[in-house]
Amino acid sequence: MTLVYIALGSNLASPLEQVQAAIRALGEIPHSRVVAVSSFYRTPPLGPQDQPDYLNAAVALETALPPETLLDHTQRIELQQGRVRKAERWGPRTLDLDIMLFGDAVH
Repeated sequence: MTLVYIALGSNLASPLEQVQAAIRALGEIPHSRVVAVSSFYRTPPLGPQDQPDYLNAAVALETALPPETLLDHTQRIELQQGRVRKAERWGPRTLDLDIMLFGDAVH
């Protein structure tokens, strides 16, 4: 199993519910299990300031999946929770899941 750290963020559509649902969904990824969840915290948005603050957290996940397959799962979770990918880099979103570290891999 590989230890992976995933950052979660939301500033639309009930951010607390979005982040909690994402943590549950991460725990349902095949061949993976959530081993730790950080505290939740609020941060001001980067980029355009005319949007709500973000609710953020991080998850430690053990997985037997390769990075690309895990990415497919995280992007599916984002889409299921209403994420719409736009050209705007720092725009508001229902859910953002970022794989921060994947074991010792550098990509």
